[in-house]
Amino acid sequence: MSHHVTSSDIAIQGDHLDNSKVSTIKTILLIIAGVGTVISLLGLFGVFGVWFQGTFAYSWVFAYYFFLTLSIGGVFWTLLHNVSNSGWGTSVRRTFENLGSTFPWVFLFGIPLLFPQVNQYLFEWMNIHRDAGHHSVIDHLHHEDHLLYNKHWFMNIPFWFGRFAFYGIGLTLVIWFLRKLSTNQDTDPIPGVENLFRARFHSTYTLIVFALTITFTGFDFLMGLDYKWFSTMWGVYLFAGSALNSMAVIVLVCTWLKSKGHLQHVTGSEHFHIMGKLMFAFTTFWAYIAFSQYFLIWYANITEETSYFLIRNTGNWNIGMICLVFLHFVVPFIVLLQAWLKKNPKYLSIVAIYTLCMHALDHYLITIPERGVSLGRINHEVFGDIAPAIPGAFWGDILAFVTIGAAFLFVLLRALGQHSLYPNRDPRILESANLSN
Repeated sequence: MSHHVTSSDIAIQGDHLDNSKVSTIKTILLIIAGVGTVISLLGLFGVFGVWFQGTFAYSWVFAYYFFLTLSIGGVFWTLLHNVSNSGWGTSVRRTFENLGSTFPWVFLFGIPLLFPQVNQYLFEWMNIHRDAGHHSVIDHLHHEDHLLYNKHWFMNIPFWFGRFAFYGIGLTLVIWFLRKLSTNQDTDPIPGVENLFRARFHSTYTLIVFALTITFTGFDFLMGLDYKWFSTMWGVYLFAGSALNSMAVIVLVCTWLKSKGHLQHVTGSEHFHIMGKLMFAFTTFWAYIAFSQYFLIWYANITEETSYFLIRNTGNWNIGMICLVFLHFVVPFIVLLQAWLKKNPKYLSIVAIYTLCMHALDHYLITIPERGVSLGRINHEVFGDIAPAIPGAFWGDILAFVTIGAAFLFVLLRALGQHSLYPNRDPRILESANLSN
């Protein structure tokens, strides 16, 4: 800050995004998302043939879960800000909430996964259940697939549907309620701390909803692609990537808003310094969990566990896995050590874009290598032999990513324009504006 911020520097009516200035880009994003969704749904339900239907199902899961982690991460930072009684984050809290508020809309893109026409290509365990019949499934599994029989209490279709509903409804209610408490401050006749205390209290137990969502969506949508594989560190691994890259999105949003003349006086280099330090911390944490998972699985040498890495060390997938080590960890680790860089919004934004690219690579390697293996096993006549990759299927990956990405950006811009960009009537806004660390 160029000077000590006082109440006279805080806009009485708040800081609002002029929707007319972003209406064009929102329209373009909405058209892309709309057209892409129509084409995608036609593909997912077989209009373009079985080959595209099967390969595109994996494209959809990849893009869907990538953007879902960003939305879930926004909820996490909102919850963490409240329960930790953070002073520094008051200036950017509304950005946390706006990012988290995209969750309900992004989650809707998972609805196609509920239909057998789609999930038959993704989750082999569901096909086994359907083939066995409703009344004889347990007996069938007991004799034919003892591993799936032992997991039946969790991996059964009704419970899977129930968990899907829990994720969507539970975390939607959490972020909707907390954001409402926050925005109510903007119109309260007398600014006070009542909503702050309520948000802090309700953010404690709802952290459990967040933890269950980030963990078990990862189990159901990603680990379930190979029901024989398991890892006790999977939920933490996905959480680390979600926290890191949602903070990267927050950095980009704040940098963009400042470039448009918003967040003046309340957000400065000190705030970006802290956000950069959080990115550094979760870069390190992600690497620690990634190495620990690999080390423990490889050393234990259990077939059901090592299959994950064997597939991703086949063909050219191992190049991507090696890139994760150096490009997802080593490069940002070294770069984010620089304090001057973390204080510069422009340079930190470049790093944020870079980490998002690495996050995309990470999730691509999580989902797509399963495609050639699973589809070759499910339908050999259509998809051919089991192979590391299916040529030409990457076009579907691009379509899915652009479609859901456009929808994500649209709802994010929409959220930014609904309320003041920072809680100008929050009692701690001056404390945050005069941050020094």
